[in-house]
Amino acid sequence: MATNILMPALSPTMTEGTLARWLKKEGDQVKAGDVLAEIETDKATMEVEAVDEGILGKILVADGTAGVKVNDPIAVLVEPGESAEAAPKPAPASAAAPKAEPAGIGGAGNTRQAEAPVPKAEQAALNPQPLPPAEKPAANGHAPNERIFASPLARRMALQAGLDLGRVTGSGPNGRVVKADIEAALAKGPAPAAAPAPAAAAQAAAPAPAAPKPTAPAPVVTAPHTPVPNSTIRKVIARRLSESKQTIPHFYVTMDFHIDALLQLRADLNAKSPKDGPASFKLSVNDLVIKAVAATLRRFPNVNAMWTEEAILQFQDVDISVAVSTPTGLITPIIRKADQKGLSTISNEMKDLAARARTGKLKPEEFQGGGFSISNMGMYGVREFSAIINPPQAGILAVAAGEPRPVVKDGQLGIATLMTCTLSVDHRVIDGALAAEFMQALKGVVEDPLSLML
Repeated sequence: MATNILMPALSPTMTEGTLARWLKKEGDQVKAGDVLAEIETDKATMEVEAVDEGILGKILVADGTAGVKVNDPIAVLVEPGESAEAAPKPAPASAAAPKAEPAGIGGAGNTRQAEAPVPKAEQAALNPQPLPPAEKPAANGHAPNERIFASPLARRMALQAGLDLGRVTGSGPNGRVVKADIEAALAKGPAPAAAPAPAAAAQAAAPAPAAPKPTAPAPVVTAPHTPVPNSTIRKVIARRLSESKQTIPHFYVTMDFHIDALLQLRADLNAKSPKDGPASFKLSVNDLVIKAVAATLRRFPNVNAMWTEEAILQFQDVDISVAVSTPTGLITPIIRKADQKGLSTISNEMKDLAARARTGKLKPEEFQGGGFSISNMGMYGVREFSAIINPPQAGILAVAAGEPRPVVKDGQLGIATLMTCTLSVDHRVIDGALAAEFMQALKGVVEDPLSLML
């Protein structure tokens, strides 16, 4: 049976994306696990794998098409001898749809279409409200609120045909609905429409919501200019950072760290590195800062936290997000359990993550999550800056360049290498005294870096 291949949701915040390029062409044989296309999401450019076998009968969305909505058909998969025109038309948004299985958090990062997380807008369409208590169970014996198990292909076929999975009897293991069950249900024709529930009737009679307020008109630009279209990633960066500054009460704590001892430790350790081979390493100042922040966060779990309306959530692991500049914008790959890793491990892992971030090859679990962020612009000679919090985290450390400056020590004027760091925090989670204590403790670790060896 011909089936539509839909635009997948490859991250929790994705509602649309750009189909960068097809890696298969019309007429190619497709097996489960084959890479079909590259899609630019709101986070990175990612490969999409096939979940079914067949022939790529027709490509509906061409290379380079932007603004493709999640769950829009992008191609048609057919069986040998079958026409692509036989694929069912996408069901309208009002059609009954199967209930989506909840996605796990922090899973293995599988980017396959059928297992990708579903945005909230699509969850509303894919998760019909439970029937009121007066409703009878569906014809197949399912209770109104019972979770329905179905294969990914069966779910997609039901969605495209507007078929309610609750009315399909599964013949697979443990009653799982499979492809053959959907085909049999479609062969029987549409089921009689049920009378609308009172709640649904009341909802239908409710007045339409007020029209959204008009947005500000676009600025009139008369000077010569070249428009550069916003990528999906750039749009998401703009939206998330705007929301962060508008909804999170930021405040900032700045301190100067003496880093001469840290620079000396870095030089001593690099001198001990093997010249080549898997055990070789080359530590950067950023690697030492990551380790120092991780060690300090272990001592301050109330900084390694996030805000919710019900509770402040303190993370059990110290996962550090590190801002990396890419051609399409910033992305924050994560050093997981950084407090438990050695400096050489952190250094090599960070180099690998940064390299793959710049080529759009990160897996979702490598940049989604994290409990605290670091943004380092020291390599650009920046003396001081403040960073915007990366929600839903509660803190981000802005690291500037180390430079020789005049200092007074024991009443004597001298020269020391100072690095200015600014902590941005969410005041709902972290109060001023706590932020100051954290920075004081971090300063002690950076200025006595031998403690990182313990």
